[in-house]
Amino acid sequence: MNSKTLSTLLMMVGLLLAPLWGHAETTETLNMDEQQTLDQRQQALVPVAAFAAAGDLDALKGALNQALDAGMTVNDGKEVLVQLYAYAGFPRSLNALGSFMGVLAERREQGIEDAEGDTPQAPIPTGDALLKQGTANQTKLAGGPVKGPLFEFAPAADEYLKTHLFGDIFARDNLSWQDREIATIAMLSAIPGAEPQLQAHMGIGMNAGLTPSQLQQLVEALKQQVGSEQGERAATALSAILND
Repeated sequence: MNSKTLSTLLMMVGLLLAPLWGHAETTETLNMDEQQTLDQRQQALVPVAAFAAAGDLDALKGALNQALDAGMTVNDGKEVLVQLYAYAGFPRSLNALGSFMGVLAERREQGIEDAEGDTPQAPIPTGDALLKQGTANQTKLAGGPVKGPLFEFAPAADEYLKTHLFGDIFARDNLSWQDREIATIAMLSAIPGAEPQLQAHMGIGMNAGLTPSQLQQLVEALKQQVGSEQGERAATALSAILND
C-alpha cells in the first residue's frame, strides 16, 4: 500500500471524507466566493468549536459569550455543539451543550435576551430518501463519489456517514455548509492525531464555498484565540491542500 492510499484510508476512518478536491459549483459556493473574509460571527464560531472539541469548558464559556455578542444565535450554537459529537464524541458534545445552557441562563439573569435564530426549514427525509440525500450531500462536499476498500471492509461506517452525518446533520439547513465546515475545521484542529481528517476538511471547506483567504483567516483566528499548536495544525493542513 503506497503512502497516498494509506493517507486516504486514514481520512475515511475518522467519520470524514476522502480528499476529492474538485470544486462543486453550487449556489452556496458562488455566494460564498463573493466574500473574501469571514464575518465576525463566523470568526467567533472558531474558538467555540475548538474549545468544545478540546473539552476546555472554562475557555468555552468565554468563547460562547463572545460569539453571542458577535451575532451567533442560540440555534447556531446548538447546531455547532450537536455536530461536535460526530468528531469528538457525545461526552464532549453533551458537556458543551450543558455549558451553553449555563451561559444562556447567566445572560438572561443579566437582562440579555439572545436571538433564538432559525430552525431547519426543509423537512429531514427518512429511510431510502435519507440515504439518497445524504449520499448527494457527501458527493457534493467531497467533489465526487466517496468509496474505497475501507467502506467495503466496514459498510456500516459508509451507511452512517451517508444517512446520519451527511443526511440528518447536513440536511439541517439552519446552519450553512460553510459554517459547518468552519466549525469542523476548528474542532479537528483541537484534536491531536486528527491531522489527516483536518487536511481532508480543508479541501471539503473549499468545496463548500470557503476561499483560501477565508481559510487562512480561520487559521489566524485559531492562532490568536485558541492557541499556537492548534493554529499550526490548521496551517500545515491548509498548506498541504493549496500545494497539492
